Amino acid sequence: MRAHKGDHLVQHGRVVGQHDQVSEVVEVIGEEGEPPYRVRFEDGHEAIMSPGPDCQVQHHEDEST
Repeated sequence: MRAHKGDHLVQHGRVVGQHDQVSEVVEVIGEEGEPPYRVRFEDGHEAIMSPGPDCQVQHHEDEST
């Protein structure tokens, strides 16, 4: 998994009825786009994440399509 500043991480809900959680990558801590990432959630909360298999990267340029 590789992400860049400005990309979004989408963590898919694990159970029926649970919504996806979207966060924005504000800093790439790993080397060459690799995790961990500092992310900001919609409510302004920030965290450091090493995404698992339930996450997907939406690259900044992909969002316009």
